[in-house]
Parts: sequence; C-alpha cells; structure tokens
Amino acid sequence: MAVKFPSEEWIKELEVSLNSSESYAQAAATWEGDQIFVILPDDNYHDTTYFYIDLQHGKASGARQLRSPDEQKALFTSSAPFGTWRKVLESRLDPIQAMFSNKIKVVGSMAAVQRTPKATYELTKVAASIDTDFGP
Repeated sequence: MAVKFPSEEWIKELEVSLNSSESYAQAAATWEGDQIFVILPDDNYHDTTYFYIDLQHGKASGARQLRSPDEQKALFTSSAPFGTWRKVLESRLDPIQAMFSNKIKVVGSMAAVQRTPKATYELTKVAASIDTDFGP
C-alpha cells in the first residue's frame, strides 16, 4: 500500500528502508550529519512540512515530522517545493545537480556532500523505492 508523501509515516518508512539497505550502509559509512528536509508549497501542495532524520555512518534514526524547523537543530537543512522533491523521488531529477542549481536549497557543508556523493545517491535510491502516494 502506498505511503502518503509528505507524512510522518513516510519519513519513518524511509528510516526503516535505509536501515535495511546494505548499499546505503556501505555508501554512507563515513557520513555524519542529521538533516531537516523542508517540503515547501507549490501548485500541487499547499502546506509546508518539515522532516527530521539523523544519518550517522550508514544508519538512520530519530525520523519524525516536525511542527517547525525550530523544534530540532540539524547540521543540514534542505528545502525545495513539493514538486521538486517529487521529481527527485521519481528519479526524474538528479539530487546533487538540484542542490548545485539551487532547485534544492541546502544549508550546511556542501563540501561534505561532495565528499560522499554515493551516500546522497543511495539515500535517494532507497527513498525512490518506497511505494509513495503523492496525492492528486
């Protein structure tokens, strides 16, 4: 059954999926950094949603939906409209190119992202594997 995006259930499913992915564990073995994902409104989504997930050495923990970005501090914050996240999750937009073209705005060390591109790609691959309902 498809999981609604964005939702608390979806971010928790991402945590479970990352923790069961050997390829993500290997690719992100040196990654250290928690993350807030901000899903901004656009023509197809009218709210702002905040997700938090702690990513350390190929494992994910603490995944949850936040009421506001002030609820949790994180090393990285990535913000984009709903439609941009949808394109990334449907493998129609390269996540690193989206970051460097400012389609996804990142607050945090881009050098760290550049050092571990496989971690970003594997995270995106795992996220794309979730049976996701993007709504109407």
